[in-house]
Amino acid sequence: MGFQFDLFARILPELLRGASITIQLTAFSVAIGTLIGLFMGIARISRYKIFHIPSTLYVEIIRGTPLLVQIMIVYYGLPSLGLNLDQYTSGILALSINSGAYIAEIFKAGIKSIKKGQTEASISLGLNYIQTMRYVILPQATRNILPALGNEFIALLKDSSLVSVIAISELLRRGMIVYSRTYDAWTPLLGVALIYLCITIPLSRVVNFIEKRWEIHD
Repeated sequence: MGFQFDLFARILPELLRGASITIQLTAFSVAIGTLIGLFMGIARISRYKIFHIPSTLYVEIIRGTPLLVQIMIVYYGLPSLGLNLDQYTSGILALSINSGAYIAEIFKAGIKSIKKGQTEASISLGLNYIQTMRYVILPQATRNILPALGNEFIALLKDSSLVSVIAISELLRRGMIVYSRTYDAWTPLLGVALIYLCITIPLSRVVNFIEKRWEIHD
């Protein structure tokens, strides 16, 4: 049994609804993960151990454990602590925590790419540390890390398929449901792969375009 175009045409609306949920999960998770990553990235370069040590532990633990395990811990582990979350909230929370660790490293690298002289000059002009970060360092660092953030979005979009294990009806789970109904693995799963490509390839082109724009202006 190979790829059946007529079956693909029938299941396409269902797969697209799954793709919509995949994009929503990814967008929310990257937005929350960016906020986590921003604060953790700044804490990572802090000279104060009270900020540096917890942020380092967070990044090391999250980056050193599989995303699938993190999803299972959030969904199955938190209820035992009295915190009951539905599948979507659990999925977004797990993806955000995971993404935040990687984005923290991106912000750390972006901030460290700015010359120390700019920080010293800003402080000499009377700006405090927070003002220096807000008005001088972060605008430049954010500009430098935008391509990396774009790549993180694409990576998380693909990794979001793992939340299918907690029964979120995203793209892959929709494909698996069709498979269990038709016993045809090729059509729904190749359809899922095709839709992922239709999303990730344009996003990759946008990231490449941004990178080239920055290179021209540099």
